[in-house]
Amino acid sequence: MLRRKTRIETIGHAGTLDPFAAGVMVMLIGRPYTRLSNQFLSADKQYRATIQLGQTTDTFDIDGRILNRSDHIPSLSDLEQALVSFQGECLQIPPMFSAKKIGGQKLYDLARKGKTIDRKPVPVRLCTTLIHYAYPLIEIDIACSKGTYIRTLAHDLGAMLGCGAFLSALTRTRSGTFTLSDCIAQESLKDPSFNITPFLRKAIC
Repeated sequence: MLRRKTRIETIGHAGTLDPFAAGVMVMLIGRPYTRLSNQFLSADKQYRATIQLGQTTDTFDIDGRILNRSDHIPSLSDLEQALVSFQGECLQIPPMFSAKKIGGQKLYDLARKGKTIDRKPVPVRLCTTLIHYAYPLIEIDIACSKGTYIRTLAHDLGAMLGCGAFLSALTRTRSGTFTLSDCIAQESLKDPSFNITPFLRKAIC
């Protein structure tokens, strides 16, 4: 759609979103900008996430197959105490259902074949804020460093609370300096009369 709008063939991105997720996705239009992809990919991100307690899935998110169920209902105090572990510098194991490559293979390709391999913990930086809790749903705001998997955070939080959890909704509210207020809806690109010029930004090349 952007190629039709701009008549520029070389277009990249600074981080995709899972199919069920929404929010900010920075598009890099033209070769001078696609060459800067690492600069944008390395930027911090921010998300608004909804986590559902009481179940785990094989993908750690709503698109997965349910593996376990639990009737345990954590208290607000339990949740607040658990969230302390998701602040500052943390170690996180990448999920099997992810595009991360190990030994030249994408993890999700192995996961779809029913294979699980050892993954080394990766250091990430988190600032997690509780927005609302009404069992079974938790809504949190997460500012994080590159390479953070929010679905892993949801899974790990559920394990810590002793009831299991998966990520049920996700909105990226910021990518680097770009926020939702800078964005246009994908549907707008289908409108031939829609002018994208006011939404274009120049970067230092």
